[in-house]
Parts: sequence; structure tokens; C-alpha cells
Amino acid sequence: MSTTALPGDPPGGRRAVAVWGIGVAVYFVAVIFRTSLGVAGLDAADRFHVSASALSTFSILQLLVYAGMQIPVGLLVDRLGTKKVLTIGVVLFTAGQLGFAFSPSYGTALASRALLGCGDALTFISVLRLGSRWFPARRGPLVAQLAGLVGMAGNLVSTLVIARLLHGIGWTAAFAGSSLAGVVVLVLLLLFLKDHPEGHEPEPFPHQGAAYVRRQIAQSWREPGTRLGMWVHFTTQFPAMVFLLLWGLPFLVEAQGMTRAAAGELLTLVVLSNMVVGLVYGQIVARHHAARLPLALGTVGTTAAVWATTVFWPGEHAPMWLLVVFCVVLGACGPASMIGFDFSRPANPPERQGTASGITNMGGFVASMTTLLLIGVLLDATGEDYRVAFSAVFVLQAIGLGQIFRLRGQAARRERERLVASRVETVHVPA
Repeated sequence: MSTTALPGDPPGGRRAVAVWGIGVAVYFVAVIFRTSLGVAGLDAADRFHVSASALSTFSILQLLVYAGMQIPVGLLVDRLGTKKVLTIGVVLFTAGQLGFAFSPSYGTALASRALLGCGDALTFISVLRLGSRWFPARRGPLVAQLAGLVGMAGNLVSTLVIARLLHGIGWTAAFAGSSLAGVVVLVLLLLFLKDHPEGHEPEPFPHQGAAYVRRQIAQSWREPGTRLGMWVHFTTQFPAMVFLLLWGLPFLVEAQGMTRAAAGELLTLVVLSNMVVGLVYGQIVARHHAARLPLALGTVGTTAAVWATTVFWPGEHAPMWLLVVFCVVLGACGPASMIGFDFSRPANPPERQGTASGITNMGGFVASMTTLLLIGVLLDATGEDYRVAFSAVFVLQAIGLGQIFRLRGQAARRERERLVASRVETVHVPA
């Protein structure tokens, strides 16, 4: 692959890494807060005296807010810039984490998670936009995968640190103490983050109220690459998200007979696998653009096969080697979901990148939210039969695959047309 920068590309370099690193640190903390419930699910059920479906409402509400915010966030990033949007996000998700620490009831805890989800929603699209402003376009796939990798490191902190804090110093101290991380990244953000390098200011695009918003959304959605990116994200991300965010620990403890400590180690394995696979996928897609769809489809197929083998294992409990394989495979879901942005990014001009990314990012979280609800309802309805409840995953995968196969040809043709037009324009640049 050519390493020559395109005209107008940002230079990258150490300063780009430093500034982008601050944005990624914000996302890192947001993921810690988002996934902290995953290791506290059983504690939350005891603390607030709720059933499985009520417990799932915590994560469903958080993801509902997150998914519903994605398009507005994309529009805000396009209009206000990264720094302002990230600042609002940090304030909201830190307040949500702190409120969750001191919530005296189920209702106030729900409100706190909703506030956290709102702040969390402002982070990832902003970090993607920051990367596109500071790094050359050819680095886009790798930069996006690295952002996702750092986010998974935040998940690792949840499984390794917050889980221990919960059982060491208790609910309130663990969640309140973790909220201090939000204060730290807010200070760094205000002091050092810049939206773009000097000399690379984006062209001003007029914003004309509701008409402009409708046009941005409509033009982004009209691109087959945007819709394909959303469905790739939808189909790949949610199995691991559902497992890590809420139902993994109860499944391993209650259905597989593991101790909490052993279950926590397997959740950690999912995160570690995600980080390794993310590096590999980022390098492959950056070098071989045609590998995008095979990687995504291969991940979906492998996940479905291993999920079915684990859940429907004929014995009372699946063997440990299979649970290890299961968790390693789930680790590929997050990196595969990032490929969705590699379809929507080239399909949209710079002024619509935030909006298009918001549409794409909405996919996986809608799927996760739907599956979290279905599993909770099915567990209550079947007397906690995890085999029936976890089968909900296959329904969502089938829906997503149908849409991917429907859109892939349209998106490929449109992308080829854009590439040809771009080359013609480059060749005929006026002197």
C-alpha cells in the first residue's frame, strides 16, 4: 500500500499522538464507567432487590440513551468540534458514575445510569473525528482500531480493578472513587486538547437549523456505505457487548458453576483477546481494503458457531477449554465492529463524518440493547434457562446478515465510483 500522503492530509507525528491520546483517555474512562455494571450485576441485584429483567433495565436504559444520542452527537461534533463535545461528555458521565455510587433506590440508580449513558455517547464519535483531523487518511483504520483497543483496556480495568474494589471497600466507595478518573481527564482535556493542527482548519459549513440537520442525516443515510457500515456494526458487536456488559458473569456463575473469581478471569480473557485482535484487524484493513467484509462475516460466523456449541453443550457444564475458546472468539467482536466505520468513512465527505459515524455506531448498541432485554425477559419467563435466553443472539445475527448481503453490492459500486471520480479530480487539478 502506498504511504504517500494525500493533498491536504494532516501531518500526524508526535503532537498528533499526544493530542489524540487525551481524547482516547476520555474514551478509556467512559468505557470503565460504562462496563463497571458488568462486574457489579449480582451486587446490584442484591442491593436494589430486583429480578433479572429489572437488572437488565440498567444496561438497556444506558444503551438506549447511548444509541439514541449517536446521530445528535454526530451532528454536534460536525458543528461544535471535538473539544466542546468531549467536555460536555466528561461532565455528564462523571456525574452519572458519582450518582450511581450514592443511589439509595432502584429509580435513582436508573437515572444515574441514563446520565452516564448520555455522557458516554458523546465520546467515541468525538475521538474518531479527532483522529481524522490529526492523522493522514491512510491511518484511519488503524487509528480507529487503536481507539477501540484503548476502550477495551477500560473494560479490563472494570474486570480487574473495580470488581476487587467492590468486594474490598464496598459499593459506594468503589463507584465514588472511580469517578475521580473523570475529573483527571477533564483537566487534561481543558488544558491540552485541540480540535485540529494549525494550518488544517476545516472549511466552515453553514448550519441552517432543522433543515440543515435533516439534510445531513438524509445525505448520510442515502449512502449505501453508511448503511452497510451500520449493519456490520450491528451484527458484529453485540454478542461480546451483551456478555461483558451484563450477562457474562451470571451465565458463567449460575449456568456454568464457576466461582466469581474464575468467571472474572474469563471476562478478562475476552478483553485481552479484543486488544490483540484489534491490532491485527487494524493492520489487515489498512493494508488490504478488500479484507473488510470477509473479516466481518468470518467473525460473525465463528461467533455464532462457538456460541451455539457453548450454550448447547450436552453436559451440565461446558468444559473449560470450550469456555476459553468462547471468550477468545468473543474478543474479535469489538474489532470486527470497527470495520463498520471503514465502510461509512469513505462514503461521506469531511463535513458529514460525524453524522455518518453516529449512524454507524448506533447499529451495535441497538442490537446490544435489544438482546439484553430479550435475554432478561426470557430468563424470567423460563426459570433462568440460559440455553433458551442466549438463543436470542442468533435472531439478531440473522437480521444483520440479511441486511449486509443486501447492501454489499450497492456499497461496493458506489465506492468504486467515488474512487474513480477522486482520481480524475486529482489528475485535473488546475494550476
